[in-house]
Order: sequence, then C-alpha cells, then structure tokens
Amino acid sequence: MKILRYLVLVGIIVAGIGWFAQSAYWKHTKAIHRIQANTTHPVSKKMEKKLAEKAFAARSFVQRKNYNDKFCFLIDMSLPSGQKRFFIYDLEKDSLQTSGLVAHGNCFEYWLEGRRYSNVVGSGCTSLGKYKIGYSYSGKWGYSYKLYGLDSSNKNAFERTVVLHGHSCVAETEVEDDICQSNGCPTVSPGFLEKLKTIINNSKKPLLLWIYD
Repeated sequence: MKILRYLVLVGIIVAGIGWFAQSAYWKHTKAIHRIQANTTHPVSKKMEKKLAEKAFAARSFVQRKNYNDKFCFLIDMSLPSGQKRFFIYDLEKDSLQTSGLVAHGNCFEYWLEGRRYSNVVGSGCTSLGKYKIGYSYSGKWGYSYKLYGLDSSNKNAFERTVVLHGHSCVAETEVEDDICQSNGCPTVSPGFLEKLKTIINNSKKPLLLWIYD
C-alpha cells in the first residue's frame, strides 16, 4: 500500500514538472535569467531576399526624406526573439553590417504567446512601421532614444513613450529559447546598444528604424 501511494505521488510530481516546463511562467523565468544555451541560426535564402527587399524600399525612403543614406535599422518581427532580427544595414554597400537580438511588446500580458501589434496608447504592444530616431536621453531604462512613428500604424509612438533602449535581460548572442518581452519598446542588449549609439550619435541626418513582420 505504501509503495502504491509512493508511485502515485511520483506520478503527480512528474506530471507537475511537465506542465511547469511548458507553461508561460517557465518561459518567462528562462528569459529573465537567460539560462538558454547560445546558438547560431543560419539565415535562409527567403529571409535574405526579404531583407534585401526592405533595404531597397528603405533606400528609396531615406533619399526622398533626406535621412541618413548610409545606414538604416531593420527589425523583422516574424523571426523568433532568440534569433538576431535587428539588422544594421549598410545602404552604400548594400549589405548587412551586423545584427542583434531585440525584444517585442507583451501587450501588458505576463507572457505574450505569438505576436500582437497595436498603436493604441496604453496597449504595451509593438507597433509596426517606419520610425525616425530622435534625441537621446537618460530615463527609466537608462540611455534611450525617442522614437517618432511615421506611419498610421505607429503614429502614437512618441505619446506611448515607445523608445529604443537597452536592457540586461536581452542576451548578446543568439539563444535557443525566447528572450524577455518589453511593453512595446524595441529593447536590445547593452552591447548592441553601444554599436547603435556609434552610428546614431555620429549621424548628421535622421536615421530610419523600420519594424515589420
């Protein structure tokens, strides 16, 4: 009888562990503490083509608007957050210079499964569209850049305080699992922010940041 109760107890514990491992809380905890293993995800031909198409459109935009025509920043939200999906694109050389991880908005849910986009003030979601990178300041999240939404899909970005900033919860290298989520800001790792700062702070013209999926 004792053996039977012991086996039942073990079964309950094993089932509980299985549920916990699949839960949003576990995913959130893993993202916060970044215990995932580093990895490298190859860029597919499809993604290369998509990036080239966006860069071509971005080049046309910056030339019309008198923006910085050497660099632009492209973020592909269709990629998993554990993969490098924030691209620094060299428009002059028509090539990818480097890339890094970036968080997406959780829409004020404890953990957002999948993607949801919104331009509503107070939504906590990522807004798709083109942004002008504005002035830098030191605020709640440290060194940050104001963002101005240029499309109907993100025109409330400034009012929503959607800014470009760094956070230690974002890993410096690719990881197997998802990374942490933001309240709508394109949040990068501290190291990657330093790379962005070099370009942004030395630019005499506005820089384009384009978030798409």
